[in-house]
Amino acid sequence: MDEPDLGPLDVPAAEVDIDEALVRALLADQHPDLADRSLRPLASGWDNAMFRLGDDLTVRLPRRALAAELVEHEQRVLPELAGSLPLPVPVPARVGRPALGFPWSWSVLPWFPGAPATEAAITDPAAAASLLGAFVAALHVPAPADAPRNPYRGIPLDGRTDQLAEDLARAGSAVDADRVRARWDELVATPSWTGPPLWIHGDLHAANVLVHDGRLAAVIDFGDV
Repeated sequence: MDEPDLGPLDVPAAEVDIDEALVRALLADQHPDLADRSLRPLASGWDNAMFRLGDDLTVRLPRRALAAELVEHEQRVLPELAGSLPLPVPVPARVGRPALGFPWSWSVLPWFPGAPATEAAITDPAAAASLLGAFVAALHVPAPADAPRNPYRGIPLDGRTDQLAEDLARAGSAVDADRVRARWDELVATPSWTGPPLWIHGDLHAANVLVHDGRLAAVIDFGDV
């Protein structure tokens, strides 16, 4: 059965122009030892533009102001978290700062081989589930008082009810809205978390999990940490 077409995603427009010339100029200005490497665009998503840098690195630059703070969160917390996690995460190899007309911080990250779990087959789903569960368990530990707070992802579910209504309206007949609302009401009624604030990924969906040779290889995109 074909999946219903939900229409084009409303990807926000970029607030700055990011091209290869700008990226190479930023590298030459702040990390000149990397500036002569091969460089090519990879993707431009909701928040960031990505470029492949040589064989083992990528450059990630925010394309709008809302994402700029998220990049700084990654730069700050991933070095702290990586050592306790059972899957690789994109700890910045280099940090870039505003320069040459580009207004925000940016990162040079390791390149992880593989493809998103939305595209690549997993050889042993049970083993993958166990590893992902271990990853989440290792991540969900108490965070320090000065950890970033996520006002959208790290809140009780009832704070997202209005957004759910908007999403259901947009989806139309593609989903059973009554069943979704009923399940949502059940979940909202469960007791809220009363323990200490914990680290969370904030955006742990299949496109942010990489698969290589049939196995989970990395978890990426911690902007919503």
